[in-house]
Amino acid sequence: MSLDTQVISSISKEEGLFLLKLARKSIEYYLTHRKILAIDENDIPYENLKKKGSSFVTLQTKWGQLRGCIGSIIPYRPLYEDVINNAVSAAVSDPRFPPLTLEELPNIKIKVSVLTYPQPLFYTDWKDLLNKLKPFEDGVIIKYKNHTATFLPDVWEDIPNKEAFLSHLCLKAGLPPDFWKTGLLEVFTYKTISFSEE
Repeated sequence: MSLDTQVISSISKEEGLFLLKLARKSIEYYLTHRKILAIDENDIPYENLKKKGSSFVTLQTKWGQLRGCIGSIIPYRPLYEDVINNAVSAAVSDPRFPPLTLEELPNIKIKVSVLTYPQPLFYTDWKDLLNKLKPFEDGVIIKYKNHTATFLPDVWEDIPNKEAFLSHLCLKAGLPPDFWKTGLLEVFTYKTISFSEE
């Protein structure tokens, strides 16, 4: 993984609020027209959002229940496009939930998390891995052969214990829960800058 200069590295509050509005507009447009919102790059008011970026879009009901969450880990398209596509996917393609309806949308709160570029976390053994993890700060990606999974930093709020966090992540990747103790996992960490609707 090498860092590309065209990759987004920071984001302002104004840009974040723009992405939130864009996410809502994209979902509304898709639920109405069954098509992905097409936006001309010239209509994006921030140059920064035209750089490659990766994002997660999380949908929650006003009562706090998760209603969809889809994202990208590695930047491969302009950030604004990534948000448009992930917003629609979170609304209609998260396999854990039925597709969102237009009637539900007013009761949904949207959160957009922009990811920093994942960095490898080198560790000597499982104790070293535990020592190097930063709860509530690190998003974590694990890889072993064709098994891969990630948890956003927000997941620490539900699973604050490092050992449990890694065990759940292994299960998500289709691996045994204590696989993180084998030393065979490739581990990457990233940070998120998140923006939520009120």
